[in-house]
Amino acid sequence: MNISKVKVCVIGIGYVGLPLAVEFSKKIAVIGFDINTKRIEELNRDEDHTNELTSSELKSAGSISFTSIESDISDCNCYIVTVPTPIDANKKPDLMPLIKASELVGRNLDSGDTIIYESTVFPGATEEVCIPILEQNSNLHFNQDFFVGYSPERINPGDKEHRLPDIKKVVSGSNLDVLNFVDSLYKLIIVAGTHRAESIKVAESAKVIENTQRDLNIALINELSIIFDHLKIDTESVLKAAETKWNFLSFRPGLVGGHCIGVDPYYLTHKAQEIGYEPEIILAGRSLNDSMGKLVASKIFKEMDKKQSKHILIMGLTFKENCPDIRNTKIVDIYTELKKLGSKVSIFDPWVDKEIAMKEYGITMIDYPEEKKYDGIIMAVGHNEFKEMGVDKVRSFGLDPHILLDLKYIFDLSDVDLRL
Repeated sequence: MNISKVKVCVIGIGYVGLPLAVEFSKKIAVIGFDINTKRIEELNRDEDHTNELTSSELKSAGSISFTSIESDISDCNCYIVTVPTPIDANKKPDLMPLIKASELVGRNLDSGDTIIYESTVFPGATEEVCIPILEQNSNLHFNQDFFVGYSPERINPGDKEHRLPDIKKVVSGSNLDVLNFVDSLYKLIIVAGTHRAESIKVAESAKVIENTQRDLNIALINELSIIFDHLKIDTESVLKAAETKWNFLSFRPGLVGGHCIGVDPYYLTHKAQEIGYEPEIILAGRSLNDSMGKLVASKIFKEMDKKQSKHILIMGLTFKENCPDIRNTKIVDIYTELKKLGSKVSIFDPWVDKEIAMKEYGITMIDYPEEKKYDGIIMAVGHNEFKEMGVDKVRSFGLDPHILLDLKYIFDLSDVDLRL
């Protein structure tokens, strides 16, 4: 396909799809499609609740339109799928968004069209799951009438330093011509360049191990922090000493949530189990990281005065700092465990939409903490607003006495009561 004749449709206009669509719109015609009509209305007002793009960035976008009407995308000839790939209650891949997106694209495919998947999947998912759906819904033949590429997303929500154009892009295609097309397409917007993977499966695998590796590294540090806690040694002090060696990999203990690191390893282990291999290290790391919320709750609960009614303030609900994303946030695990232990829990987070918190987790958030009210305070997320408050302001929310647990190493060791 000639790049000058490409009309792109980005399916799924969230944290990944929106920046992608806007970048492409500076070079070629783009339609952003999402089944969420409220999201489309928001974007058509030049607003973005994810804070990935500012209103001025949306207003200055190139040739782009946003829609939730399927007939609006029928004349596109390149579809890029960026829908979520979550896990279900049993921690198994939930491919329904990907399946529905593939059905949608299949219904609108014409001969010569190309589909590029960016959603994180297990190795083989594109060819084993998506392509048959495309064929079935289009009555066209793969690699004859339509073509497929895979280029895994690498968006880091809330990161204003590592933006889409500055992150090297892995690209792949169902044959050499498709690979060349996908490579040329992304080179229109990716300043950092591309890496041409040998196959779609290689590209899928590369993506899923990026977050699996990070998950395991954090799991190791979490386990070390548990050991050091029993030994009455400050983990941060140990890590700073170890970091003086040039090849020490620096990670910090904490909660592992979000839509990527806490999810992607389950996609890889699902595929491993499907082929008869039972992964040990990956699942052990996942189990340990998933248990950290309960451990944090237990840690602060045990340190507080022995009284039946304990009121605890959790500062932060998002899965990471300076970002409104609460998908798969492990702060909820702390909240739930503390409630089970009989505590009253209040959550404050200036980044979170209160309606979304209620809808997703049934949590009623407070507008702002009251002074001299809480038996315990957990600094759960490292928002800039919390850092700017300073420890004295944060401590002013607590009763006398109270316990301050700093999960994110926001304050000095001498200023807090507990850390991981």
